[in-house]
Amino acid sequence: MTTAAPEREAVARRRAVSGFTLYDVANSAFVTTVVTAVGGPFLTALAQDAAGPDGRVSLLLLSPRAESLFAYAVSLSVLLQVLALPVLGALADRASAKRRLLVLATAVGSVATLCLAAVPSGAVVLGLLAFVVANLAYGAAILAYNAYLGDVSELPDRDRVSARGFAFGYAGGAFVLALSLALVTANDALGISRTTAVRLAIALSAVWWAGIGAVAVRRLDAVRELPGHDGSTTDEPLRKQVSASLRQLKGSLAALRALPGTARYLLAFLLFNDAIQAVVALSAVVLENELFVAKGLPKDDATPFLLQLILLIQVVAVFGAAGSAKVAARIGAKRTLLGTLVVWIGIVVYAVAALDGTGAAYVLGIFIALVLGGSQALARSLFSSMTPAHRQASFFGFYELAERGTAWIGTLVFAIVLDVTGSYRQALLSLLVLFVSGALLLARTDTDGAIVAARAADAAEQRR
Repeated sequence: MTTAAPEREAVARRRAVSGFTLYDVANSAFVTTVVTAVGGPFLTALAQDAAGPDGRVSLLLLSPRAESLFAYAVSLSVLLQVLALPVLGALADRASAKRRLLVLATAVGSVATLCLAAVPSGAVVLGLLAFVVANLAYGAAILAYNAYLGDVSELPDRDRVSARGFAFGYAGGAFVLALSLALVTANDALGISRTTAVRLAIALSAVWWAGIGAVAVRRLDAVRELPGHDGSTTDEPLRKQVSASLRQLKGSLAALRALPGTARYLLAFLLFNDAIQAVVALSAVVLENELFVAKGLPKDDATPFLLQLILLIQVVAVFGAAGSAKVAARIGAKRTLLGTLVVWIGIVVYAVAALDGTGAAYVLGIFIALVLGGSQALARSLFSSMTPAHRQASFFGFYELAERGTAWIGTLVFAIVLDVTGSYRQALLSLLVLFVSGALLLARTDTDGAIVAARAADAAEQRR
């Protein structure tokens, strides 16, 4: 082998890693600006415009509180993912379908987000539909994107590459959020209403997702030049591809049962990550109501504060994500991840007991930022390490059912408790069950043994 070959491989790997990092920059605009910052209050306002005198919205055969509708929408979008993503993951394990899924999901998600920005006032059904489609597409895109982690990085470097993706993603999300904050705070100078500024912020996140995502996909194409890449294509009709994917899914479920350590970790992740994502997705609605509406302050005053707080979280989270990889290199990914979960439990307790003003909210935001990126990056890299390489996409189909920004158990529990009690603090307190049970199950999981078992499964597949 000439010296040129290793050099070409090194160049291709750097390009692929940069594409992986860039896609996190692209999609973070949606999850930060739309899901976390303004989407909840925006959809809640649509619901309140359509609500009756009792504060409830007539929606098919249901009549939920207007304030709980956003949490139900998040849960619905992920319940749909429960049906779709495992099949899409199995499909993405076949030939070049992973790339096609990433491109299609990015396009659909971006267009749906633009539609959300254009929904007329009071059109709550259209708003919910646009958000559900966008969040569903986001989940499909992240499935394909996460499955690239095993392609672009080798096992010893996986924690670092995963953490780098999250760190740059937080930076990209912070940049778009800063632009959104400028729009919202300067709405009078621009001659537009606060609502119009929020709509423009949602549209901006859609354009960012599509534009940066396109560049990222082009750079991810460098994986074709890396050793072990399957460059085969298929001209099978879609019906036959789906049929084959269902068989692949059946095989992946059997493979997961044969890897009890990976299955146990996946269940632990489902629990604690659903709680994390519920906090992330619903924080804006909670803070708006607890710190402004409950105190008789104008709701419009909440939007600039929320954007400033989430911008602070995004900036600090860059360092939190980068620092988690260094801590994991010293004490191990599992122990570091467990440490972040202990902090998350403390965050929930602090929010329920001591959240009494914007100062307390800023303290809360700093602690969230320090563990948010680390818990997500290490959870992803740890799962990738204990997943057979030939089943990365289909296994990440299972993983994505509870991945960032798409929780369903946590948001559903939150919505039910809020609907019954009318208390945001009691609804937030209910999430402790998921945090504690997930942490205890993770502590009892032999992650090192699961990694060894996954490598053995790959070796057995290669001998067939």
